[in-house]
Amino acid sequence: MKPSPVTPTTPPSGPTFHSFASEQPLVNALASEVAGSLSQATEEDGCASLVVSGGRTPIVLFKQLSGAALDWSKVLITLSDERWVAPQHPDSNENLVRTHLLVNRAKQAQFVSLKNNAFSARLGQAALAEALADLPDVFTVVMLGMGEDGHTASLFPGASTLGIALNRQNLLPCQWIQPPDAPHERMTLTLSRLLAAKKICLHFTGAKKRDVYDAAMADDSCDYPVRALANQQQTPVDVYWHA
Repeated sequence: MKPSPVTPTTPPSGPTFHSFASEQPLVNALASEVAGSLSQATEEDGCASLVVSGGRTPIVLFKQLSGAALDWSKVLITLSDERWVAPQHPDSNENLVRTHLLVNRAKQAQFVSLKNNAFSARLGQAALAEALADLPDVFTVVMLGMGEDGHTASLFPGASTLGIALNRQNLLPCQWIQPPDAPHERMTLTLSRLLAAKKICLHFTGAKKRDVYDAAMADDSCDYPVRALANQQQTPVDVYWHA
């Protein structure tokens, strides 16, 4: 599944913002964009890769994307982050993805878990990093969400290991992290690993999250982690939002 390295396209000066009146037009547009990118990669490179996040927001998108007409057997799917719980746990992102995305046509895709059998994320990090070394050098598409605290993936503000995960010089694929105000220890892909992509799609909804995003992009001193993802010149970012 691992293609030869591809240099991502140089992005414009900032993210491209796509605003929609309601959920379904957004889902239609984003599902079409992601499916098109994956299909093009499978045809041109023989394989494609997709990174997704958990939460409630992408469920409708997952359901629609799962029926996309492309060769899913050539697509690798992994997570941007995971709670350190069993894959069958209701809080597991893997559980959510298997339930809503790895079905219909997409059930043929290869899935790479972000969880192993270690007692904690901290203890499991080294083995997981070794396992993730076989992921494609450059992802086809990374789809992320954003929380009302400005976190994306499991890059949570105030977490003790956040600085390590956000360090662009840190080339490790993953970092354990304990959110200050959210349950469960987590494993997250590092910022450098997330940016190793042809494109990033940031998907969130609601007026409050729009305010958080606008604040993150407007203020150089803002400590919202999403700013590090969106305010960079390595990888193109497209934002999909509806009120």
